[in-house]
Amino acid sequence: MELVEIRQELDKMASRIEDFRGSLDLGDKKKRIEELEMQMTAPTFWDDQNAAQNVIDEVNGLKTYVNSFEEIEERLENLEVSYELVKEENDKELFADLNDEAAALIQHINAFELQMLLSEPYDANNAILELHPGAGGTESQDWASMLLRMYQRWADDKDFKVETMDYLPGDEAGVKSVTLLIKGHNAYGYLKAEKGVHRLVRISPFDSSGRRHTSFVSCDVTPEMTGDVDIEIRNEDIKIDTYRASGAGGQHVNTTDSAVRITHIPTNVIVTCQNERSQIKNREAAMKMLKSKLYQLEIERQQQELADIRGEQKEIGWGSQIRSYIFHPYSMVKDHRTNIDVGNTQGVMDGDIDPFIDAYLRSQID
Repeated sequence: MELVEIRQELDKMASRIEDFRGSLDLGDKKKRIEELEMQMTAPTFWDDQNAAQNVIDEVNGLKTYVNSFEEIEERLENLEVSYELVKEENDKELFADLNDEAAALIQHINAFELQMLLSEPYDANNAILELHPGAGGTESQDWASMLLRMYQRWADDKDFKVETMDYLPGDEAGVKSVTLLIKGHNAYGYLKAEKGVHRLVRISPFDSSGRRHTSFVSCDVTPEMTGDVDIEIRNEDIKIDTYRASGAGGQHVNTTDSAVRITHIPTNVIVTCQNERSQIKNREAAMKMLKSKLYQLEIERQQQELADIRGEQKEIGWGSQIRSYIFHPYSMVKDHRTNIDVGNTQGVMDGDIDPFIDAYLRSQID
């Protein structure tokens, strides 16, 4: 950018920051942080561990907003000082630094703005992400393992914690199904953009004739439900089975029937958990997953009712993929909902999916 363009960008950033300030209610957020931190000092705070964790998560979320905003303000102030120095000194090195920092701050502000937009119920919650390969055997199961790695890399870059709740390995390679719990502020808010069918086109390494194959994997994302969510699950409506865990894990894996499968009979929703060593803990985790699934079904039912009222036609199936990953005859990843495409397929598979998430979430608000 030229110096005059940097001045214009600085003015735009200052205006956006003032808009943020007007909608953030910083005073209320800081007051709420103080109230919650006072609760955390109580001797009985950890008596209810779930409630305590909810308080900690809320504090961390509020601090993320406040600290990020204050960091943006500080960086803009530093940029203003640097701008004046460049005007006076006309130093090329200082100008290059100013240019780089201005571009970086624009990206930071865009990311912060997206955080502010994640205001729907449960956006701030942890996310439960499931991958299920479509027809195609080993090829589709390998594609599921590639997506699993992509989401793990993305979560690592966000400093989110990933727990494998359930894992069923493929017959030869890849995975038949996998369920991840991704823990972090706004994890569900971001990852809800990934819900749908992901399509891969490549020369299959499992085809000795070197033919091109198309594979599909369904990605399902639900918010992890906390204990205060009012979703009624009657005992007579569920069937609970136990079995031996099959994935990699602790010393009790494959030695005791610690894994749990719960079937919700009215909806035929099935959830499984084998992450914990004890059957009791796996059952608790599976019930949380079931609540999340039933919540998601209710949201989808409401959305379908609205779509029916509006006359919208929304096809859901293997033919309605949200994104295509083309490895052959050319390299490109394209999101069919927003028409965003990226040529660096390896970067995407290494976890760089933020451009797709950003574009989708903004499209839902615009």
